[in-house]
Amino acid sequence: MSDAARSTPPSLAGFTVAITAARRAEEFGALLTRRGARVSAAPAIEMIPLSDDPALRAGTEAVIASPPDLLIPTTGIGFRGWIEAADEWGLADDLMAAFAGARIISRGPKVTGALRAAGLREEWSPESESSAEVLAHLRPEDVEGRRVAVQLHGAIDDWDPNRDFVDGLAAMGAEVVSVPVYSWQRPADLDAFDALIADVAACRIDAVTFTSGPAAVSMMTRARELGEQDRLLTALQGPVAVYCVGPVTAAPLEIAGVTTSWPERMRLGALARLVAEDLPERDPELLVAGHRLGLRAAAAVVDGEVCEVSGSSLRLLKALAEPRSSGQVGAVVSRAELLSVIGSDDEHAVEVAIGRLRASLVHREMIATVVKRGYRLAVDDR
Repeated sequence: MSDAARSTPPSLAGFTVAITAARRAEEFGALLTRRGARVSAAPAIEMIPLSDDPALRAGTEAVIASPPDLLIPTTGIGFRGWIEAADEWGLADDLMAAFAGARIISRGPKVTGALRAAGLREEWSPESESSAEVLAHLRPEDVEGRRVAVQLHGAIDDWDPNRDFVDGLAAMGAEVVSVPVYSWQRPADLDAFDALIADVAACRIDAVTFTSGPAAVSMMTRARELGEQDRLLTALQGPVAVYCVGPVTAAPLEIAGVTTSWPERMRLGALARLVAEDLPERDPELLVAGHRLGLRAAAAVVDGEVCEVSGSSLRLLKALAEPRSSGQVGAVVSRAELLSVIGSDDEHAVEVAIGRLRASLVHREMIATVVKRGYRLAVDDR
């Protein structure tokens, strides 16, 4: 490694990124930690074992009893799980026989791989991997009265991204058989999940990541139960960045009015790279007294080094860095305003708090005293 590479700070230094994944959370966390992030992880869902899922068994039996004219699997892992569950029930041969006479549309390359591993061949697959493109492809065809089996990823009650797809097929006159694979339930450790929701709602997290639509739904529904839904959505619609592994995962959030980002390739590695590239761009550094200052949800970063800053000191620093009415960063902030930030009515408390903040930042000149007026961030070229 070159000296330049060694001196380059990790791109996510000081950022706190939430992980809601139930699967591969450690792997994803390692990808983010390697880039300098602090990771806060709590699974948003737990999957119900497929062989114990009555809805999946009922859907399987319905497909076997009346084979479909058209089969549309939507996820590779879901389709493989369906076949494996059918095998446990002793129904795999009957299910494959039911597929034998069906036309098959694959929603993407992972689905195609699962189909071919099962000895099936798709007739078409959308380039965008989107359900909307599948609907557009089928619209010119006559599917009225045709029986269409759709393997869906997850069972979702609210903010359901599958609903538009299923409703679109039904609107064309198709007889739709929905087969939900990967039904989910709340995580066993609700305390950890509730704590994560509280941190996101309070904007103590810089970014939250989702790798499945049900995880997003679980967070929003649990927040509603906790009376935190409005605060959570306000955070997700504003200061907290939201990253999803793909558009299907993002759909419930988009329905709720949350803007999301996802990588071109729906892979964990691609998602980690997107977070590392995009998140720092959302929070540009300030030049203060010749030093680079980055403000994060729960940290301050000076010249690429994460500073140990207390919660009250960080609130002071953010107040000093907040643009004033002129839109200018680095304007004077009065002692009275800073007193309200630290929750005190003793003017001496402001001096003590500023002293602690200066010590935390190491470079004391970053906070300038304006005699008889207050303090300001010593922003270069104000």
